[in-house]
Amino acid sequence: MTDVVTPPTSPVSRERSKEIKRLSVISTARQVRLLSRAELTELTGLSPATLTPLVRELIAEGYLLERGPGASRSGRPRAMLEFNPRAELVAAVSLEPSRISCEIADSDGAVVAHRAVRLAGDIVDTICRSIPELAGDGLPALRGVAIAAPGVSSGGAVRLAPSVGLVEGRPVGEMVQRRLAVPVVVDNDVNLMAAGEHAAGAGSDVADLLLLHVADGIGAGLVLDGQVRRGAGGAAGEVGFLPLDPADRGHDGIGPFEARWSENAIAERVVALAPGRRPEAPVRALVELARTGGAAAEFLDELLTAWSRLIVSCVCVIDPGRVLLSGAAAQLDDSAVERIQTLVTAGAPAATEVRRAVLGDRAVLHGAVSYALSAAAAGLPLLLPSS
Repeated sequence: MTDVVTPPTSPVSRERSKEIKRLSVISTARQVRLLSRAELTELTGLSPATLTPLVRELIAEGYLLERGPGASRSGRPRAMLEFNPRAELVAAVSLEPSRISCEIADSDGAVVAHRAVRLAGDIVDTICRSIPELAGDGLPALRGVAIAAPGVSSGGAVRLAPSVGLVEGRPVGEMVQRRLAVPVVVDNDVNLMAAGEHAAGAGSDVADLLLLHVADGIGAGLVLDGQVRRGAGGAAGEVGFLPLDPADRGHDGIGPFEARWSENAIAERVVALAPGRRPEAPVRALVELARTGGAAAEFLDELLTAWSRLIVSCVCVIDPGRVLLSGAAAQLDDSAVERIQTLVTAGAPAATEVRRAVLGDRAVLHGAVSYALSAAAAGLPLLLPSS
C-alpha cells in the first residue's frame, strides 16, 4: 500500500498572510507616496493577481487615492496611486494640571483637530468623551491613542503625577482602551517628547540621546539604539528625585532636585529678585536680570552649575552623546547654553553635545504619532509600556 503524504500545514494562516501583504502595500505606499500599480508590484514583490484585489480594497477604505496618469518615458501613461495620510489617525492626549490637551493627527503628524478641555471631573471620562468628539467623522480611521502623563507609567498605570491627581497607580490606559476599543499607549510625557525629538527634531540624526525637560518638575527622556528606554518599573529618567544631600527624601511625588531647581523654584527666586507678578518664562526672565550682574547673575550661575552636574551624572551612567534642553531649559540664551556645554565637557567622562530641543510643545504629538504608527506599520497592536 502506498502511503499518502499530507502536505505540511503552513504556519501562517491565510488571513494572516493576506494581512502581511496588505501591510506591505500600505507601508510601501506610505514611503513612496505617489506610484503606479506597476511600481507597487515591483517594490512589494507581489504579483499583479495578488496586488489587484488588495489595491481595490485599500482604495475603498481610503488608504489609496486614484490620481491621473503620470509621466511615462514610453508607452501609455500609467494611472497613479497616492497614499492618503488621513486614512490613519492617532489621538495624542497630554495630561496637564487642571486640563487635558487633545489632538488628532494624521500619519504625517499634521494636526487635524485640537482642543484643550478643563479637567472638572474624572480624567478617564474626560479623555473618552473628548477623543470621539474631536475625531468626528474620522473616528473609524483612528488607529490608536497615546496618553502623555507627567509621572511614572508602567503597564498603562500612572503614578507619581500629583499635578494631575494621580499619585497612586491607576490603570488609565486599560480603562481608556476598554471604553474606546482602540489600542492605547500611556507613557511619561518626557519620554514622548524624547521620542518626538528623535523622530522629527533635534535628535533625528542620532541613535542615542537624553532629553532634559524642566517644567513644574524635572524629568529626562532616554533614547538608546533608537528606542525609548523606561526601566524595569517605568521610572527611568526621574532625575528630579536625585538626592542633594543625605537628608533628602522625596515626598508627595516631588523629588529633592526638582524642588530646588524646577521652573516653579526658579520663578519664586525671580519674583524675590524682582518683586512683581510671576513671569510667564521664568528662566528667560532670570537670564535678562542676570545681564545686570548682582544676585541674579549669581543665582543663574548656581542654576547652570546644578543642571550641568545633573547632566554629568546621567552621562556617567548612560553616555547618550547628545543632551537636549527642553521646556524651561530651552529658554536659556546662547551664552548660558555654552556655559552648560563647558561645564559638561569639563566634568563628563565622554564627549557630550548639549543643544536645545526644537519642537517645543509639538514634541509630545510627534512622539505619540511615532509610537502609534510604528506599531501599525509592523502590524502589531500598541503595547502599554512596562519596561
